[in-house]
Amino acid sequence: MADSFSRETLLSVVSQHIPDSPAALCFDPVRTGKHNASFWVTGDSGRYVLRIAPADDAGFLFYEYRMMRQEPDLHRLIRSETDIPVAPIVGYDFGRGAINRDYVLMRALPGIPLSDAHYLAPKARERVLMQVGEYLRQLHALTSREHLGRDAYGYLGAHRPMTPQSNWADAFSVMWNRLLDDVVACDVYSDAEARVFRDLYDTYRPVFCRPVEPSLLHMDVWAQNILVDSAGNVTGLVDFDRALWGDVEIEFAVLDYCSISEPAFWTGYDAERDTSPEARIRQRFYLLYEMQKYMPIEVWRRNDPARAQGYKASSFRLAMGLLDE
Repeated sequence: MADSFSRETLLSVVSQHIPDSPAALCFDPVRTGKHNASFWVTGDSGRYVLRIAPADDAGFLFYEYRMMRQEPDLHRLIRSETDIPVAPIVGYDFGRGAINRDYVLMRALPGIPLSDAHYLAPKARERVLMQVGEYLRQLHALTSREHLGRDAYGYLGAHRPMTPQSNWADAFSVMWNRLLDDVVACDVYSDAEARVFRDLYDTYRPVFCRPVEPSLLHMDVWAQNILVDSAGNVTGLVDFDRALWGDVEIEFAVLDYCSISEPAFWTGYDAERDTSPEARIRQRFYLLYEMQKYMPIEVWRRNDPARAQGYKASSFRLAMGLLDE
């Protein structure tokens, strides 16, 4: 994707937002990240990251279409209300003026992705996870009630992928069924197979009907989205475009999937996880929500239907475990 943008195109984008002369600007592809086309932008005024969204016909999950549009508001909120190291956004354009894509330009944060920090000793890695826990606790303390002026749940950003719901059980029902629609649309589930999962949620819906704070959730915390320095300090959390407002337990399931929710994380988070039978059922649903998204991604964007079938088999095994209880 990076090769599809000429230097002239990139200059036309960034020159609207930074004062550097075109001759002074250098562009280098960012090798991490799989969704957007990203570039290091280096000039006299400093170092930036330019993120350009995929074309509108790239093939998206229901909540991914134009999801970059929620990042400016989220970055402003997080920077003003928390200590989380989040990059200042210096410019963006969703009106498709300079290029027929959405884009954001932000200051580059120091550090490298944790996925590249192979040199970190075990103690330093534990320090990273502890700091991630501290930062996510701050993030989860932000609620739609306080910052959006209402109790609302779901994907609530400017991209508007769903109607806000007044409780989490309804919001997750919408999310669950919309994702299943995507899996059917990419021809991995038949309608009958999707019905198994729709009925499964209806069966277990009572365990989701409980008071839930509408917390801000990152939903994509993994090693590539955690920046660290050489001493094992977190210097940045990136890629908030998949954020939603809802049950912190769904964030924990993503952390489970990405091997982040280790003991050091929980030390930093400073709260005990609910391990009740009801919470374990929700955990399985949330893990299924995370796993099933990869079927459309593998078919639509990675052209790997065989890998999608692997996710399908894993999802059915997990679902059958719920049916056996």
